[in-house]
Amino acid sequence: MEQHEYGDEDLAAVLHALGDPVRLALVRRMAADGESACSPDGMDVPRSTLSNHWRILREAGITETRRAGKARLMTLRRTDLDARFPGLLAAVLDEDGR
Repeated sequence: MEQHEYGDEDLAAVLHALGDPVRLALVRRMAADGESACSPDGMDVPRSTLSNHWRILREAGITETRRAGKARLMTLRRTDLDARFPGLLAAVLDEDGR
């Protein structure tokens, strides 16, 4: 598993990563389902474009990747993000029902 340490400059990277509709959809899917495959069902995005979106999410520290055979499964680093930026994911994911 990849680990990411946060620095003060990372809020901009996290906000940038969450600001794209495709990446936000991927984050919402992980929040709901736990893990996500590289090419999740129902995403009408070319595989190369998805790879770029996953890279941005990973580099921002939003996801971590686990290998299962040839597959790569991504998970949301919810605990780490909530500790570093309290309430950010809840607001972005609209978990308070607004």
